[in-house]
Amino acid sequence: MKITLFGATGGLGGECLKQLLTLADDAHEVTVLVRNSKKMPLKVQNKITVIEGDVLSLDDIQRSINESTDAVLFAIGVDSSSPQNLCTIATKNIFSAFPENNPPRFIWCGGGSTFVDEDILGMSAKFVRFYAKTFLSLRHHDKENQYQFLSQHREIPWLGVRPCQMTEGELRKEYRLGFEKFGASSSISFADCAHAMLQMLSDDTWMHKAPIIQY
Repeated sequence: MKITLFGATGGLGGECLKQLLTLADDAHEVTVLVRNSKKMPLKVQNKITVIEGDVLSLDDIQRSINESTDAVLFAIGVDSSSPQNLCTIATKNIFSAFPENNPPRFIWCGGGSTFVDEDILGMSAKFVRFYAKTFLSLRHHDKENQYQFLSQHREIPWLGVRPCQMTEGELRKEYRLGFEKFGASSSISFADCAHAMLQMLSDDTWMHKAPIIQY
């Protein structure tokens, strides 16, 4: 499978890349788009295709995706220094670069403060949203806008996960995906969030949905 990964130098993207490379050498052909290739160890670069560029540039996105791309993993994070609507604009660029026929599978990581119709909401979940809107507004609004954009494009085979908070931790391969109650204490490791995203490369269970992921 030919996979393009965005966000490869971050916590989640780094885990996605690590797990992809632990599979058989010929299992996947991986391409990454990074702003600075020097952030990636040389031994990793030798196993993948590295393209330097910016996800906000459609030209750079088009250099990293082509008609033979089978799937895209979107693991870009948002912090206080990120441009406004970074993930939303990047996703629009990615979709613009997709071929009209047989577009690649798009697997993304959203945020727990974005509510969807299927969610069972309690006070703790509502606190998560309040906190994110108040103190993490750049991230919250970007991830919410990204989800709204995805919801309008069911012609693309997209799937995703929504963690409330991600932490460093071991790969357990045991976690919950779904729309049951969640809140401020709901957490998942970068490793297990990456594992769930990689499972979606071949599993259609959550097609056009974005379940909460938590332990």
